Amino acid sequence: MTPVEVREVQVTVDCAGPAALCAFWCAVLGYERQAPPPGFDSWEAALDAWHVPDDQRDARDAAVPPAGASGPRLFFQRVPEPKTVKNRLHLDVRAAPGLAGDARMAALEAEAERLVGLGARRLQRYEPGGMDAGHVVMADPEGNEFCLD
Repeated sequence: MTPVEVREVQVTVDCAGPAALCAFWCAVLGYERQAPPPGFDSWEAALDAWHVPDDQRDARDAAVPPAGASGPRLFFQRVPEPKTVKNRLHLDVRAAPGLAGDARMAALEAEAERLVGLGARRLQRYEPGGMDAGHVVMADPEGNEFCLD
């Protein structure tokens, strides 16, 4: 059997305001805004050096795990059309790993409350039962659904 090369993935999010959505997801996940390229002290300095017009400066942004942590890079790109239907792919934010029952739901509720304070919207709570351990469906500030799991 030929070995399969493991590849990294990047999660790309189409949005209206990349910088704001990047900041939201950094706060949700404990990520950091990707550092500017070598030779630049800030993204603003890089954009100035590259002569990027003001109206194109919020065209993209990226969030990465902090040093020593693992996870996919999140790339936010501005698109002209608004979100219109439910996501076919969404993130599950593991907010209560290892917890069950009331303790799990309490942890999920606490995280939901924190994220609402950051601009998220709570959409629906699913109670534990059967194969579902219980979760909360949320939407980020631009309406992209995600779950607190």
